[in-house]
Amino acid sequence: MHDIRLIRENPVAFDAALGRRGLEPLSANILALDEKSRAIKTEWQQAQARRNEASKAIGQAIAAKDVATADALKTEVAALKERMPALEAEERSVGELLTALLAAIPNLPASDVPDGADEADNVELSRWGTPRDFDFAPQDHADFGPSLGLDFEGGAALSGARFTALRGQMARLHRALAQFMLDMQTATHGYEEMIVPLLVKDDALFGTGQLPKFAEDLFKTTDGRWLIPTAEVSLTNLVAEQIVPEDRLPLRLTALTPCFRSEAGSAGRDTRGFIRQHQFEKVELVAICKPEDSDAEHERMVAAAEAVLQALNLPYRKMLLCTGDMGFGARKTYDLEVWLPSQATYREISSVSNCGDFQARRMNARTRAEGAKQTMFLHTLNGSGLAVGRTLVAVLENYQQADGSVLIPDALLPYMGGLTKLQPK
Repeated sequence: MHDIRLIRENPVAFDAALGRRGLEPLSANILALDEKSRAIKTEWQQAQARRNEASKAIGQAIAAKDVATADALKTEVAALKERMPALEAEERSVGELLTALLAAIPNLPASDVPDGADEADNVELSRWGTPRDFDFAPQDHADFGPSLGLDFEGGAALSGARFTALRGQMARLHRALAQFMLDMQTATHGYEEMIVPLLVKDDALFGTGQLPKFAEDLFKTTDGRWLIPTAEVSLTNLVAEQIVPEDRLPLRLTALTPCFRSEAGSAGRDTRGFIRQHQFEKVELVAICKPEDSDAEHERMVAAAEAVLQALNLPYRKMLLCTGDMGFGARKTYDLEVWLPSQATYREISSVSNCGDFQARRMNARTRAEGAKQTMFLHTLNGSGLAVGRTLVAVLENYQQADGSVLIPDALLPYMGGLTKLQPK
């Protein structure tokens, strides 16, 4: 959500920032609704003041036995009483239109975010690790994975396309990855582990920006709740409608949860394999901090995600997303892209975003320094630390052997119960 006061003060800058997002100017429409809303409020306040004044004057007129004046005042008060509910309804209607307009506008990009139309304009910042030289043609995980326990047919039979069952040693590797990530983010990087609801109400998804714009990307239950697309929704909304004391900040939270996405906008993409699923697990990172700390917190969070890839010795590159490729709620985003040998390219495995006060305004999440009277909106950040399924794919492909087996990365051996490689069956 955007600060209407900033739009009033500098509509040209607001429209220029929207232009960087590829959007037409909107300040004129916003300010017209804002002016209308304020005019109605002013009229209502004047009507209320006049009603109170006239009501008092009626008693004085009666006391003075001025019947004509008293009757005229009564008529005026009755008209004001009839008009005021209509003004309230009109102001509410205009306010809802203004809120809906503001809620549909994405966050404004930070000044150091590069301009661009899509992922082709993202900027590569760095690379880590060297892609392995294979002495055989590396295979796609979708081809050799089934013999190791990736049961695409079983998942599809149960639930349809983009659902997969994992069997035996593959399920063990998936669990090992998730626990390793969670242990690293809590023990090494100081995130507090949480277990959060997987079903949330409308307000939670509005707060983090998925509603109303992206409802088609979500799964809704028959009782009106929603399956979370990411633990970001539950974790970030833990501070909704709260004033968090400044001395409690920053809050650094993490959770391993299933995530549910309809993938409505990805028809035809990654239809084979385990990369794009309707249900997957992810270790999510969320930080909630003072405004002046969010840039540093952003760098800290992306480093925490990078540390997982480095520990698993998976080559990756770090990208700064351009204005046309950032998510709706982000003001700045880094993507980590892991090397996949079968595709001879890097694919996204983590997205780490600084949302500024965009989500906090939607959630009414604030902080106040000790002794201060004024509150200020918090800054929120989120990122994957990491997506478990995509990391599983990266391990399978980068550690595959010519005989169809897959070596277990050293960092995962303590979690594998003595298993050192996946063997085809």
